[in-house]
Amino acid sequence: MVGRLLLRGMIVGAIAGILVFAFAHTFGEPLVDWAIGFEEKASQAAGEAAEPEIVSRATQAGIGLFTGIMVFSTAMGGLFALVFSFVYGRVSSLSARGTAAVLAIAAFVTISLVPDIKYPANPPAVGNPDTIGARTELFFIMIVASIVGMIVAVGFGRRLAARYGSWNGAIVAGIGYIVFIALIQYLLPAINEVPEQFSAVVLWRFRVTSLGMHIILWTTLGLGFGAWAERALPQVRYRGNPALRRA
Repeated sequence: MVGRLLLRGMIVGAIAGILVFAFAHTFGEPLVDWAIGFEEKASQAAGEAAEPEIVSRATQAGIGLFTGIMVFSTAMGGLFALVFSFVYGRVSSLSARGTAAVLAIAAFVTISLVPDIKYPANPPAVGNPDTIGARTELFFIMIVASIVGMIVAVGFGRRLAARYGSWNGAIVAGIGYIVFIALIQYLLPAINEVPEQFSAVVLWRFRVTSLGMHIILWTTLGLGFGAWAERALPQVRYRGNPALRRA
């Protein structure tokens, strides 16, 4: 059964990838072109020689973008299915569709939204090339901290729910997660390397578009995989704490 769920998760992930690519190509690539033009003009004004184009812009915006998105989306679909198969019937009494929806929301918040708040996506011409390694490390530290915080919050919330009820347990665990993330984001260094002349409108639109790609991915996985899984899986009996059923 896990193998079939894995395959279905990857198929839904591939479908999500197609939707994400269409969105990114339509709304994101024009912003990238603008940013590249800005970078070229800045280099010319500084008297710097133009860098050779190793991969054509058409390839980057076409097959390159499509391949990257499809690989990432399909992989996320497979991971989503594996996590779903582990939590279904163990963490809550929700149906397959409900479990997938809650899992997708949690994944979006944990993997996409929280790291993006601290270190949002930037188009070309934004950021010092010498700090790419440090910025990448900080971004992944933020992702790991967010995932760990979410896992701990879920476990803590289940314990509280057994004693104080599901709603109270979820609220307290949620507040604890927010406080933990706020502390981590406060401790991690801020990065602000946006050139003064760079368009704030373009930067804002690029970041919104980047976040929109993640919304499409996780929404498709949550709704699409949940509907498919519910048709294939029997309604399992909740195997968790009996107190949660009475809450």
